[in-house]
Amino acid sequence: MESYTEMSCADLAEALAAKQPVPGGGGAAALTGALAAALCSMVANYTVGNKKYADVEDDVKRLLTQADIERVQLLQLIDEDAKAFEPLAEAYKIPKEDLNRADIIEGATADAARAPREMMFRICNVIALLEQLEEKGSRMLLSDVGCAAYLAVAALKSAALNVFVNTKPYRDGDALWALDADNTALAALDTYVPRGEAVANRIAKKFSDSL
Repeated sequence: MESYTEMSCADLAEALAAKQPVPGGGGAAALTGALAAALCSMVANYTVGNKKYADVEDDVKRLLTQADIERVQLLQLIDEDAKAFEPLAEAYKIPKEDLNRADIIEGATADAARAPREMMFRICNVIALLEQLEEKGSRMLLSDVGCAAYLAVAALKSAALNVFVNTKPYRDGDALWALDADNTALAALDTYVPRGEAVANRIAKKFSDSL
């Protein structure tokens, strides 16, 4: 399978638009999270070396290092999400009379939920970085912090949806992996969506009297 991260923006968008199962919503969530992380890095890069922010330079350098890590990891998750779909699609082709079919499908489904769970973890990290950049980043790029926060919230919700679509068939059973995935995703949403929205909304209000 071709790496989606090596495609141009136009080609990746075309792949998303095509009549094919991957990349899909999970890949789009990872890409959106990576864009939020990239904006983190941009803000940090403009802040580092600026004499006005010399007192927070060490902190911002640390934020820059972490933002770069999150961006790279989220981009890799585009491919990981797509790769996880293939075994799941193959599992559903197993004849229904095969006694192992249900277990194989469940295993493949649990594997498919791993990439969006990891996306959520990475995106939560991005939101935490944005909270610090709102305070310590260059004021000239404050709107970029706000844009990144809006993107991160959208990415987090989208990744969560890709967790839930995998756990739903097993939610009423005794599948501990599904219960754990649901609880982790819900906790992330409850904690980090309000935090991300708060960053974005505070910044938006600075630029619009109508908000």
